[in-house]
This record gives sequence, structure tokens and C-alpha cells, in this order.
Amino acid sequence: MDKKTDHPGMHPINDTSLTRESWKIFQIMAEFVEGFERLAQIKPSVSIFGSARTQPDHPYYQLTEQIARALSDAGFSVVSGGGPGIMEAANKGAYEGKSPSVGLNIQLPHEQVGNAYQDISLSFRHFFSRKVMFVKYAAAYVVMPGGFGTLDELAEILTLVQTKKTRRIPIILVHSPFWHGLLAWFQQTLVEEGVINPEDMDLIQIIDEPMEVVNAIFNHYESRGFEPSAEEAEILLDL
Repeated sequence: MDKKTDHPGMHPINDTSLTRESWKIFQIMAEFVEGFERLAQIKPSVSIFGSARTQPDHPYYQLTEQIARALSDAGFSVVSGGGPGIMEAANKGAYEGKSPSVGLNIQLPHEQVGNAYQDISLSFRHFFSRKVMFVKYAAAYVVMPGGFGTLDELAEILTLVQTKKTRRIPIILVHSPFWHGLLAWFQQTLVEEGVINPEDMDLIQIIDEPMEVVNAIFNHYESRGFEPSAEEAEILLDL
């Protein structure tokens, strides 16, 4: 019996499927190459995350727009997911400011429509390559209220910083009433159960005012500058 083709429950390898999988590698490579080439020039930048469902008349949308405008005027490119809701608010605020507004759009089964406020627009098929672009050039993460996708990005950056797979950057949660329950659970369950260290909580800041967000980022880099150190640059190469 051929173990690879005749084992019960296993299907024979299909040459067409294998070829498609192999060529997929080149598509993935192309996404990384284009992302690296286009985003390397936007530093320093801040990645902003939040719900795609937030409407323009919602206070979260307006707060995001104010934060993005303040960051843009302070010299930070603003990077969002390129879609509606909080992503649109982030791009809109940056678009009206002095620095570039960047959208990292994702192709979804139910098509995500890119917002109209992007100076630089990239399109990705794969979440994982898009995630690398959010992290690789970010001087800070600003996380607005959002759902599973927002929590995914938050968990991603916390894991990367905690495990030292990327440099430490400010991770700022905005609107304390929204985040209070989650952080209480982190403290009362994750820390108490020993699955994270007490000092891991120091990776997170909660800030509610736009200019305080800007000041917190500047304060983080006050004694070191925005460019990664030689050691950090090596870490980012292996991200």
C-alpha cells in the first residue's frame, strides 16, 4: 500500500491542486515585496485599529478622526485597514492632516469597499501578510473600540512584544469604559492564573484624549528616536 495515496481517509495528491498551492507562494511573495517597498518610506507611522461597523455620526468615529488628524499633523503617517468605520475615520483624519494616510485593504468574500481617504493604498489577499505590514513599520498601535478583528490585532502585537519578536512600541487603548472589563479580566484571571506576568500589563496604556495619545508616543521615543536600533532592526528582519 502506498502510504501517501492509499491510506484510508486520505485522498490522492492532485497535480493541479499541488501546482496551484506552489504558485500561491509567488502571490504571497509579491504581497510582501510590494508592501515592503511602498511602506518603507512612510516612517514614522502609527497603526490604528477599530470596528468596521462604526458609523460616521458615532462618537468613536469622531474621536478616531481627531486622533488621526493630531497624529498626522505631528508628523506620523497613519495606517489603517482601509475599510469603513473606524478605519475610514483614521484615514480621513490623516488625509486632512500633513502626513500620509495609508490603507492596507483586505479582499474578503463579502467585498470590503476601500474608503476614499487613502494617499497610499495596498490590497492584500492574505491576513498574515497584511498583519506583518501593520507591525513592521509601526512606531505605535492605537486601538479603538472594535470586535474580533480588533482584538486579533491587539493580541498579535501584545504577543510579539511579550515574546520579543518585535521591538517594544506604545500600545494604546482608547476609551477606557470600553476596555475596562477586558483589562480587569487580564489582571484578575490571566495574571492571577499565572499565564501572563504582572509586568506584561505594563505593555498597555489607556488614554482617552487625542493629544494625550500623541504625547504618549513622543514620550516613549524621547530618549531614543523613532528609528529601530541595530538590534531591533535584526529582530524586525525575522518578524
